[in-house]
Amino acid sequence: MGRRLSLDHLTVTDAGPVELVELAARSGCSGVCPFLHSMAVLPAMPEYDLVRDISLRRAMRDALRASGLRVDLMYPLTLAGRSEVRDFAPLLEAGADLGASMANVLCYDRDPQRRHHKLAGLAELANSFGIGLSIEFYLPSQVGTLTQALAEIEAVGRSDIGVTADVLHLMRGGEARESLELLSDPRVRIAQLSDGPVTIARERIEWEAGIQRLLPGQGALDLRAFLSALAPGLAVSVEAPQQSAIEAGVSKLERVCRAVSASLALLENENSMTELGGADGRKAGR
Repeated sequence: MGRRLSLDHLTVTDAGPVELVELAARSGCSGVCPFLHSMAVLPAMPEYDLVRDISLRRAMRDALRASGLRVDLMYPLTLAGRSEVRDFAPLLEAGADLGASMANVLCYDRDPQRRHHKLAGLAELANSFGIGLSIEFYLPSQVGTLTQALAEIEAVGRSDIGVTADVLHLMRGGEARESLELLSDPRVRIAQLSDGPVTIARERIEWEAGIQRLLPGQGALDLRAFLSALAPGLAVSVEAPQQSAIEAGVSKLERVCRAVSASLALLENENSMTELGGADGRKAGR
């Protein structure tokens, strides 16, 4: 079964939400993973707010309908110590209006009991809008590895919470081998592709994650092992911020096409290997 490819907003951070959909459609993606409002930590992102700007949201909804694309994952939900679950309602309502199926959440609350309580409440709130919650494990957060993300779901006790598996975060978490064995868990709901060096200084992890990654196939991460460990048919997105290319004046479309082409080449190779394995299995069974 082939995998769907979605375009993550971080791959073309300087695009607005409507342009994101148009770029995804032109490059051959089947979905998008947008930020519903801009963030100060992403300086290349233009100012916009799909929660408050109803006309802009309508334009994005029209673009999605015209292209046949869907919102596979929405951002940004950040659960900190001072976060109030009810404050996420307008964001989730806007996501539901755009047809989002999942909402990504990063967990920074240091108090485990309080964090679990808020996650349960947030999952309940998201569910009321028809949206599933997906925990993104990320080393600088309080849920740094896939093992921890699955344990978090167990502690919360809700089957409607899943996991966003970013290959870069998986490799930077220090449990790559153990995590690869867990990637087929049905609670892993979407995977994210990029690339990078084998290691990076810890103080550069946040910069790498949000500002500058390598495109799939350009680095040293074992992307083939990552893909082969995923459940068949699991959707993937390409999440590869390219600040150096922005500064070099490379157009948005060219940057997106490079990222999508690199990702599709990997996915096509995975499909070929799967078909070859199936053919070998049929021969062996004769």
